[in-house]
Amino acid sequence: YPDAPIVTVSAGRMGEVLEGASRPGHFDGVVTVVAKLWNIVRPAVPALRSYFGQKDAQQVLLVQRMIHDFNHDITLRPVAIVRDDDGLALSSRNEFLSEQEREAALVISRTLALIRENSLNRGFESIDLESARARINSTEGVRLDYLELVDPSNFQPPTADSERVLALVAAYVGSTRLIENMDLL
Repeated sequence: YPDAPIVTVSAGRMGEVLEGASRPGHFDGVVTVVAKLWNIVRPAVPALRSYFGQKDAQQVLLVQRMIHDFNHDITLRPVAIVRDDDGLALSSRNEFLSEQEREAALVISRTLALIRENSLNRGFESIDLESARARINSTEGVRLDYLELVDPSNFQPPTADSERVLALVAAYVGSTRLIENMDLL
């Protein structure tokens, strides 16, 4: 911006957990930029659709909440995570990984796949998150930021009534921070 906005949009409490706790203020910036963009293009676009990648599930939820809470006449279209043949989620950040770091990063998607398999076989309540965290942290060159299960409707711990459950992970591989998630139900 030529002039930083004085009035901004707040992501609220959902913007302060998980990714928001690791990057304070990040989601306030995201929703402010998105609201500003929509206000700029709105007069020229009669049926506005916005596309957001599911890889950042918390961002998708916050933008969906902003649409709902501010009564925007906008359709949000989540875009599925695209994975390489080996399972690693595609990301522009992957280009910063060395060959060895890229190999080490596979522990993230492989751990998520194991969590999903266990959830489908025995229910998400049976998942041993501490073992999954240890699996990621024990991989050379990988440092876990968080690995959590959430109900994506509110980003709180899932309950028996949760219609969906997501496993969310953020980890540093070398100096590159990667985020990823996987639906468990």
